[in-house]
Amino acid sequence: MDDNAVSEMIADPKTYADPVVYHQLFGKLRREAPVRWTEPVGFRPFWAVMSHQHIVEIERQPQYFINAPRTALRTTEQEQQIREVTGSTQAAHTLIQMDDPEHKTFRKLTQAWFMPPALRALQDEMGKLAGTFVDRLEAFGAHCDFARDIAAWYPLHALMVILGVPEQDAALMHRLTQQHFAASDPSVSHGEKVDAGAPTREVFAYFSELTAKRRNDPRNDIVSLLADAEIDGEPISDFDRNSYYFLLAIAGHDTTSASISGLLHALMDNPDQFDRLRADRSLLDSAINEGIRWTSPVKHFFRTATTDYQIAGQTIRAGDSIMLHYPSANFDETVIEDPFAFKIDRAPNRHVAFGFGIHQCLGQHLAKLEMKSLFTQILDRVDSIQPAGDPQWLETNFVGGLKSLPVQYTLKTPQPV
Repeated sequence: MDDNAVSEMIADPKTYADPVVYHQLFGKLRREAPVRWTEPVGFRPFWAVMSHQHIVEIERQPQYFINAPRTALRTTEQEQQIREVTGSTQAAHTLIQMDDPEHKTFRKLTQAWFMPPALRALQDEMGKLAGTFVDRLEAFGAHCDFARDIAAWYPLHALMVILGVPEQDAALMHRLTQQHFAASDPSVSHGEKVDAGAPTREVFAYFSELTAKRRNDPRNDIVSLLADAEIDGEPISDFDRNSYYFLLAIAGHDTTSASISGLLHALMDNPDQFDRLRADRSLLDSAINEGIRWTSPVKHFFRTATTDYQIAGQTIRAGDSIMLHYPSANFDETVIEDPFAFKIDRAPNRHVAFGFGIHQCLGQHLAKLEMKSLFTQILDRVDSIQPAGDPQWLETNFVGGLKSLPVQYTLKTPQPV
């Protein structure tokens, strides 16, 4: 395969819809070109970083590799669409686009909500919510598409509880998430050209209205918290506030949805591991961590070099863009022992699915709580579950996972009280 073809594959959303293809590609690059200059047609060029070692080296030095101004791979046309709306190549100004000290200051606004002590208060509520989604399995009968019918909706409803988004708006949030992360997939675009800035504009308008409502009727939710939030005694801007909502509402649930489907898929493909988990619930936490590594729902983030830097025999110049490939790092044989074996008791598990360093995912503990609540319900109430068709993955080079996971199952007979 020539260099041009490799560059095109790295950028092509279709590559990420076939794990066999991208694992073969990434494995070859880890061995032969772990830090590679990449110039796909229709995109600004960048360095593609494939190895765990080099991704961690870059992530632990935020003074040399900043998040702004380029955070994700978009075509030059998409960047222009966003620039026409915001004046930059960024559709929003979230924690993902921020660097210290701004990043640290804004992260503190909600950090306490997403730490284990605060989340413990949500365990019962998450358990009840998870139970309603296993009720849905019962309502479907013996077959459903687990990715579309369960995993796509459960973490969205969990986040809506925390944000304070009304139940009836779940479908809107789901649609906007899909359009933002996977507009290239035919099941999302339906063959139509999607405006890259449209989801952001809709989210901003929605949360501007909800913020006004919460100022008049505050509740115990994040929208109320941020409605009148201040930094250094000054109110945060409407743009920054709506960007915060955008990150939590849109980015916060799609990654968990992908991890839920990915974990179930891996368990069904490895029935010996599923049997071990059924026999020993103490393995659930490590099984969830392995499922997140296995799925790696965030395919990449970008960094920009602030200075010339030598790495893997290459010289990255100040101003160069760098694409960090997390699925590649999470299957790096030099760090992850026997990476293509799914092991629910893997320890240590040095995956970087949540990133690494100061930008490590704010919502990782919430994601794990949601997954633990749902799989506890599944283990309690589902007697058997098997594939009922071929899985399908989203065509997206940014964030995504399974879009279809047909399953057949039997539920346990409730015991008389």
